[in-house]
Amino acid sequence: ITLLVFVSPLAYSQIGGESTYEFLNLTNSARMAALGGNQIAIHDSTDLNVSYNNPSLLMPGMKNMLALNYVNYFAGTKYGYAAYSFGTPLLGNFAIGMHYINYGNFIEALPNGVKTGANFNAAEYALNMIWSNEYKFKYNKKDSLWATSNDSARVLSHRRLAYGVNLKPLFSSFESYQSLGIAADLGLSYFSRSGLTVTSLVLRNIGTQITTYYDGADREKIPFDIQFGVSQKLQHAPIRFAATMQHLQKWDLAKAEEDKTGSTIVYKEDNFTKKFLRHLVLGVELLPSPNFTIRGGYNYQMRQELGMKEVMSTVGFSWGFGFKISRFQFNYGSTRFHLAGSSNIISVALNLNQDLKRKTNFKN
Repeated sequence: ITLLVFVSPLAYSQIGGESTYEFLNLTNSARMAALGGNQIAIHDSTDLNVSYNNPSLLMPGMKNMLALNYVNYFAGTKYGYAAYSFGTPLLGNFAIGMHYINYGNFIEALPNGVKTGANFNAAEYALNMIWSNEYKFKYNKKDSLWATSNDSARVLSHRRLAYGVNLKPLFSSFESYQSLGIAADLGLSYFSRSGLTVTSLVLRNIGTQITTYYDGADREKIPFDIQFGVSQKLQHAPIRFAATMQHLQKWDLAKAEEDKTGSTIVYKEDNFTKKFLRHLVLGVELLPSPNFTIRGGYNYQMRQELGMKEVMSTVGFSWGFGFKISRFQFNYGSTRFHLAGSSNIISVALNLNQDLKRKTNFKN
C-alpha cells in the first residue's frame, strides 16, 4: 500500500517503518515531550498522562481526573490523546482513553497520476483501557496530593510494588484499506522506602494485527518495545532526574554507514558507547515551587537520526514547563526534531473531585 510510505517518516530511528501501527510510538503528552520523548518511571499522582507510558503508574490519587493532549504535527498531521480515570478500593485503579492520529485529506489519483477529483482521509485510533493495582500499600490522608475528605492516599515511606495493564484495540484506515489489531502494555514499578526512587519495567505493544489492509496480505508486526527506567528525586533539592532505556529487544539500532575509499566500501558500525546511548532517553525536572515545573530532556537516538552532521544545532533536545491553578493543570513541551522545525505539544488536565484540597503540587 503506497500510503504507508507516508506514515513511516513520522517514526524516527532505524527501527521506524519495520512494523504497522507506528503511531503507537508517538509521544502522547507535553510532559513526556519535554523529558526527551519517553519516561516510564515518573511517579506523580497529579498527572494521569504518565499511565499511558507505564500503566503501573496509574495511582488512586488520579481518580476522577480528565487529561487532554493535542499536537499540531508536521505536514498537516494532527494527533492527540484524551483519558479519564476512575476506580474502586477493591478492584484497583481504572482509566479509559483514546489515542488518535489524523494524517489529513488527500486527493485521489490513478496509478498513472491522473487525479479523479475525489478526496479521502487517513487516520488511526487506539482505545486505551488501563488497570493497575499495588502490592502492600497503606493510606494516610496527610500525604495525598489530591486528597479529599472522603479519600486518602498511600504512605510514600512504605516500600511497595505496583503493576498494571493497558489493553489497546487498534483501528487503522487509509482510504478503502482498513486494518484491525490488538495490543497490550504490561508495567511493573518498584518504589523505594523513601518514595524518592522509582524503578520501572514496561513491555509495550504486545499483540498482533487481526485483519490486514487487503485480502491475502501477510500479517505485519506491531512495534513491540521493552523498556527499563529509573527516576530519582533529590531529598534536599527540588530536582528530579529520569532515565529510560528503550528498544531493549534490539541492541543495535543503527545501520552501518558506508565509507567509500577508492573502489573499497567499508561499513562503519557504532562502538559500544554509542549503541548504548541510542537506547537512552534523559530528562530532568526543576520544581521551584509547588505549582510550577521546568523540564528538559535529551534523546541521543533522535539527534543521530534526524540531525545534520554539518550543523546538529539543538536537534534531540527538548524542553517545557507546567503550572497548576486549583483544579486546572497546563503543560507545554517542545521537541527539536530537525533544523526545519520543532514539534509542540499542549496538555491540559482537570481534577473533577468535588472537595479537592487547594494545596496540591507536582512533587509526588
